[in-house]
Amino acid sequence: MRRSFAFKCTLLVIAWLLLAIACVQIPSRLFWPASFGALTLPLALGLNLAAVVYWLLRNWRVAVLPAAVAFLTWPHFQRGLAVHPLRQAPTAEVGGQPVRLLSANVRIFNVYAQLRDKDSGSSRKFIQWLAEHPADILCLQEFYNEPAGSRTREGSLFRSTDKIGVKAGRQAFVSKTLTNWAGSEFGMAIFSRFPIVNRGTISFDKLTQNHAMFADLRLPSGDTIRVYNFHLQSMSMDEKDIVDSYSSKEGLKRKGLGLMRRFKRGLVARSVQIDTLVRRFERCRYPMLLCADLNDLPYSYSYDQLADHFQNAWATVGNGVGATYNGALPFVRIDNQFASPQWQIGDFEVHYDIPYSDHFPTSATYWLPAAPAATVQAGTL
Repeated sequence: MRRSFAFKCTLLVIAWLLLAIACVQIPSRLFWPASFGALTLPLALGLNLAAVVYWLLRNWRVAVLPAAVAFLTWPHFQRGLAVHPLRQAPTAEVGGQPVRLLSANVRIFNVYAQLRDKDSGSSRKFIQWLAEHPADILCLQEFYNEPAGSRTREGSLFRSTDKIGVKAGRQAFVSKTLTNWAGSEFGMAIFSRFPIVNRGTISFDKLTQNHAMFADLRLPSGDTIRVYNFHLQSMSMDEKDIVDSYSSKEGLKRKGLGLMRRFKRGLVARSVQIDTLVRRFERCRYPMLLCADLNDLPYSYSYDQLADHFQNAWATVGNGVGATYNGALPFVRIDNQFASPQWQIGDFEVHYDIPYSDHFPTSATYWLPAAPAATVQAGTL
């Protein structure tokens, strides 16, 4: 009787797990409640692993079923909790061109009064750290720059394009979404030590801070790669409101409905935005690297669409959760780097020692293996 009940529970967990995976693949614009089912996927994965352990101790023959399910769904497990304790990173022996890539949501370098600290120390340190970082390519979201001649009182403090770009030996491509009355620029940016041979901006309906940009870069090997930098729809949800909503029944009543509306709007918008981008990605003939503030968790439609086409750097080489949100909400990874199949991923790091934004920067090294000689000759005919 006891074993029969345990077996029924195991079947229910497996059914739950498969349903949650199905929910991940449903666009929120078609049926947004499915996103809540998708968010239960980590729990279903964990319970299935618990079932494996339970049946190994009780009856190894029954354990085969949840073990097979765990094997088949392991890529989904790796999305939220990467496990690669014995992995060795590729080295120069693979040949080809290494590319060091850094991505960061810089939160407009804390220029607003409510974000500033004493003497704008965090702003100064963040810009300096980015300028001195050895990365070949920088992709920055929520970028801010005060060009020469802007009518502000900070002098050269926020002349970030010059400091991170030309003075650091990098070309700059800034996708501006707003230039205010003082001449200050808001948007996103790509900085590259490799020549930028083509560039473009992709808007979602209208050009806002939530948009995408790309740059085609010519490597010393002669290969051309495309780097995308994008920032999907924000939730517009205050962290304090979220904490208050689950800390008490009163907080849930007071904050819950408004948070739900904003949550729904964000889900629907991001599903439309990611579908727009995936169609662009499918038409690109170059090896691609993607940097993104997804504003979505690894168990979401947005992440799933990218994972179907690309390697996620953290899920491929990392260990642990790889949280990137610098705030009171734990274990939140919303900043990601992806690479097309041509690349080998060397390493990936979340820079927890750089706390100057509400997002921690991420960096990775990618190797683009040299094409075989026969392939190169065939391509030139």
